[in-house]
Amino acid sequence: MNSDLREACRRPADFAPGSIYALPALAARGFPRIPRLPRVLQIVLESLLRNCDGERVQEHDVTALANWSAQGARSSEIPFIVSRIVLQDVAGIPLLGDLAAMRDAMAARGGSPAAVKPHVPVDMVIDHSLSVDHYASPDALARNMRIEVERNHERFSFVKWAMSAIEGVRLVPPGFGILHQVNLEFLSPGLMQSGDVFYPDTLVGTDSHSCMIAGLGVVGWGVGGIEAEAAMLGQPVGFLTPDVIAVELTGRMREGVTATDLVLHLTHRLRKAKVVGKFLEFIGDGTASLTVPDRATIANMAPEYGATIGFFPFDGESACYLRDTGRDAGSVDRLEAYWRQQDAYGLPSRDSTDYTDVITVDLASVVASVAGPKRPQDLVPLTQLKSHFASKLGETREQGGYARADASLREMSSSASSRANIAAEMRSDANVATDRLAPSAGDVRDGDVVIASITSCTNTSNPEVMLAAGMLAQKAIEAGLMPPPWVKTSLAPGSLVVSRYLEATGLQASLDRLGFGVVGYGCATCVGNSGPLAPELEKSIADRGTVACAVLSGNRNFEGRIHPSVDAAFLMSPPLVVAYALAGTVNVDFDTEPLARGRDGSDVYLRDLWPSSAELADAMKRAADAGFYREVYGEQLGRGNPAWDAVEGIEGRVYPWRESSTYIKQPPYFTDAGLQRSSLRNVVDARILAIFGDSVTTDHISPIGNIAANSPAGSYLREHGVAEKDFNSYGARRMNHEVMTRGTFANRLIRNLMLDGRNGGVTRHWPTGDIVSIFDAATRYAGTDTPVVIFAGRDYGMGSARDWAAKGTRLLGVRAVIARSFERIHRSNLAGMGVLPCELPESIDIAALALDGSETVGISGLDGDIEPGQPLELRVRRMDGSEVVHPLRLRLDTPSEIAYAKRGGILGYVLDTL
Repeated sequence: MNSDLREACRRPADFAPGSIYALPALAARGFPRIPRLPRVLQIVLESLLRNCDGERVQEHDVTALANWSAQGARSSEIPFIVSRIVLQDVAGIPLLGDLAAMRDAMAARGGSPAAVKPHVPVDMVIDHSLSVDHYASPDALARNMRIEVERNHERFSFVKWAMSAIEGVRLVPPGFGILHQVNLEFLSPGLMQSGDVFYPDTLVGTDSHSCMIAGLGVVGWGVGGIEAEAAMLGQPVGFLTPDVIAVELTGRMREGVTATDLVLHLTHRLRKAKVVGKFLEFIGDGTASLTVPDRATIANMAPEYGATIGFFPFDGESACYLRDTGRDAGSVDRLEAYWRQQDAYGLPSRDSTDYTDVITVDLASVVASVAGPKRPQDLVPLTQLKSHFASKLGETREQGGYARADASLREMSSSASSRANIAAEMRSDANVATDRLAPSAGDVRDGDVVIASITSCTNTSNPEVMLAAGMLAQKAIEAGLMPPPWVKTSLAPGSLVVSRYLEATGLQASLDRLGFGVVGYGCATCVGNSGPLAPELEKSIADRGTVACAVLSGNRNFEGRIHPSVDAAFLMSPPLVVAYALAGTVNVDFDTEPLARGRDGSDVYLRDLWPSSAELADAMKRAADAGFYREVYGEQLGRGNPAWDAVEGIEGRVYPWRESSTYIKQPPYFTDAGLQRSSLRNVVDARILAIFGDSVTTDHISPIGNIAANSPAGSYLREHGVAEKDFNSYGARRMNHEVMTRGTFANRLIRNLMLDGRNGGVTRHWPTGDIVSIFDAATRYAGTDTPVVIFAGRDYGMGSARDWAAKGTRLLGVRAVIARSFERIHRSNLAGMGVLPCELPESIDIAALALDGSETVGISGLDGDIEPGQPLELRVRRMDGSEVVHPLRLRLDTPSEIAYAKRGGILGYVLDTL
């Protein structure tokens, strides 16, 4: 059905044969607020107008957003239909597995399996399967890529089946880069066309950092795999009409301050401003001065500061970036003309635009900083890192510290120069550090840097900070410096282009000599694929309980994420990663202490190595070459990856599941009747599976790292004939729900308050009182048809867009998660899987509930007609028979989420629509 309003706003394109859906034409039909809408909402409005068909998008959806009020109520759902989808493998392969299972279910219903296919273009980049097994050697890249294919052969074979069987998915094979950087440099077309209609690029992706593309003026953000799957199959991405906050950047950055310092500053500031779930739009003279790589660095970390999107409107800087990265000049001209015709070109001003609020940040106030040791929003000025780390050593675990004894603190307090002396004695003059061995147990101290990695899309997409790292390395070589042997160094660029400009400027050779040779092109250390440390070093750390450190240029440092032996991880710019690798410890004040001793015995300070702005500008000129991008994404991408090419594919419209496989199993969502039952029913006499405190991350809920031998998942694999050396990681086994369900809440550092905060995925089963794994407790409760719930504190589910954190929760039988507050993506994922997110009032926290886990729980108000945000009643019955009642709010926020819950989750709902 056509919409009269839509057709009335269709206009000829000024820039090419064809048409657009013109916002000025819509404004002229009685919507005077449209010119004052934030740019990010204007782009969403264009999608509503263009897709207004009377079915998925109604006219009232268009008019409601056209009349958006900066201070209005936020009760309406926006059915946003995106232009395309992007996937990475760790979530994308399970998504393809769900599609394969949906094809089976479609065939069982008498339909055509081929009907289960994308309705919009889909790009998938295999970028999360790489592990840093080899490093600091000339053949590390080749060896790591070979191991990657060997470990993931069955998964990759499945991907090849999907590419041949499911029409509409374009693949970038392993070895080319990180999804978000490839998206920024190549995949994003800027302007799209269907028939004779031109429209802007918009997207959602299965990685929370898909929002990085907003640095280029593209509206896009991260969702869980289950939401992306629904969008891929034609469902709108539903969300509440948002608040839009302007972030006005003023002034200019100081000499020596990097884009990384800026984004860590903003992450700290914006998280404190409580922007969770909000749309941010960057404006101001300071914003205009930022390059697209700088903007993308900021946009990338929207999940860390909590926003749905940190959007930078399209302007001349955006167009310049497209040309500099090898895009066709004519297509860039058309994109600029499109935005001018929509009256949406350039950065808006706060006076001409309606915003819910404005946050002003002076760029001159930003100083060199790091973040950590456990959260990306915990900002530490560089000059305070030494004292900050010492204070964390002394604090209790409950305070976020490490509870180290006074003796340890005294030992750690020895100056960095003593570590520099040790390092100087152990250094060799080898061109490449190929012979590093761990120091003896007596040498390992709190604060020692055992992992130093330039990794992750946040920074490797930014040539300026990458070149700065290379120039610092070059000066370090000239001074005769090398990292001490206990530091595992690595460089995992976000794309092949990074290597092109580092090689062209001669800087990669210096990085190689310091051990920062390329280990692969993918998301490695930042996602926990840091590979093993030397066995002697791991044993020493474990025996002494040492608080070993990682320094990395990534975006996440949640406890236990980077490596099981590393308790403290600090985020920082790539040049600082090199600096701390040279120092070998975070126990150094770079302002007053040397980071190392040179070959002549003299002290070398950070200021001696740091490149000046003029030096960086010169290197940037030498690195700027659009030909690098055309070569990589034209000739190189077409040639493929030999190891990948050798993987055999499988033929057929439906996938031939193998019962014996421990990697790929048919998902249960369409075969288990219990998973298709409505979630909207009262919870009666439920048991508490676990009680968690604040800031529980999706890393805690659904680990992505290695599978421990003594875990329920490890036991399952052994029972199925898998040797411990072949366990691989949870990320690699995401298409085996038996492994993933056992891995849910199995993180070694998750703390269950039912056991006085004891670490690990254990709980107390009631009424027996037995202490068992969370998986075993859930299995026992399922055997007696006992529903279970989880309690948690604030910011539950912060971190990655990890759909298995919700899938595993559902498969453990959890009916509801009762939390003080939820992070955006995980709340949505829970809703999509049929788990009820329920929010406690502001006045009640977990401690106030005084739970010990022995209670039984009821939730009422879920019968009858359910509305988004419906009030519920929580009833807690204690063992002595007493009861207490608390109010709850159902955090199913939109009518679509209510519809999903009625069908047991989004997957069954989507199958019904097909």
